[in-house]
Amino acid sequence: MNRFTYARAEQVGDAVSAAMQRRAATFIAGGTNLVDLMKENVARPDHLIDINRLPLQQVEETEDGGLRVGALVTNADLAYHPLVEARYPLLSRAILSGASAQLRNMATTGGNLLQRTRCFYFYDTATPCNKREPGSGCPAITGQNRNHAILGASEHCIATHPSDMCVALAALEAVVRVTGKGGERRVPFAELHRLPGDMPERDTTLEPGDLITAVELPPGRFAEHCTYLKVRDRASYAFALVSVAAAVELAGGTIKEARVALGGVAHKPWRDRTAEALLRGKAASTEAFQEVAEALLQDAQGYRHNGFKMALAKRAIVRALGEAVSGRQAS
Repeated sequence: MNRFTYARAEQVGDAVSAAMQRRAATFIAGGTNLVDLMKENVARPDHLIDINRLPLQQVEETEDGGLRVGALVTNADLAYHPLVEARYPLLSRAILSGASAQLRNMATTGGNLLQRTRCFYFYDTATPCNKREPGSGCPAITGQNRNHAILGASEHCIATHPSDMCVALAALEAVVRVTGKGGERRVPFAELHRLPGDMPERDTTLEPGDLITAVELPPGRFAEHCTYLKVRDRASYAFALVSVAAAVELAGGTIKEARVALGGVAHKPWRDRTAEALLRGKAASTEAFQEVAEALLQDAQGYRHNGFKMALAKRAIVRALGEAVSGRQAS
């Protein structure tokens, strides 16, 4: 771990100003990912800005009937918040499927969005990694890649995004509020995270000094018919091989709208609105679910050890949509 200085911010503007003044400054809240990265010498900030005293710990209703979640709301508080459990059970279930209870008590909403990949080459500073050192190479492409991406990857990086919460937020079409040098702006969730392309070192579209202050959820429409299915190597504290956030709006037995977001398969939570549209106006059936599963995975590419994810993802999509329609929760 390299040497660093530390300061506490009392106001959002002060935190952003402090970050703009130091090129290698980093915000810290729960620290459940950042501290690990610093210990492994993967992250090397020269200045930490503690934002835990900022007034960003509230879950509030918005005028249109949605919710605004402060960036410092812990994962545990969010998952068990009565309004989230009632209106956005998909989000609650996704959060509770990730990490341990102890980590959920520390991890924050904003921090969850900014998690770095758990690719072991990224964490091992003795190996090359384009995400850690641009231009050094991606050994995962020809190495151990069982947990890696099958969608949206590039010749520079095949790492996956690790968050469960983000998969649910993608399906719910959340909006992220960000404050930076240009003031406050709203970022649609689909535009927050990046695919690796030729700049895998950049996980998000945020600029230096940008601070996530809140996540806004639109009015809930999927409380009755949604599920979060996570397929993993063990039932506790494991990252997804494939996960599916499925949300359906029904009129009788006909699908008015469907949302399907995938985790564990790409550098960001994966959605394909064209594929989702195949379900609109159709009867809820296994055949319809299989059609959208094929469409979602049509561009998938497996590598030496992870080709099984393509068939696994298709089966998971069909199962998740069936459980969402029936109102059963995935186990």
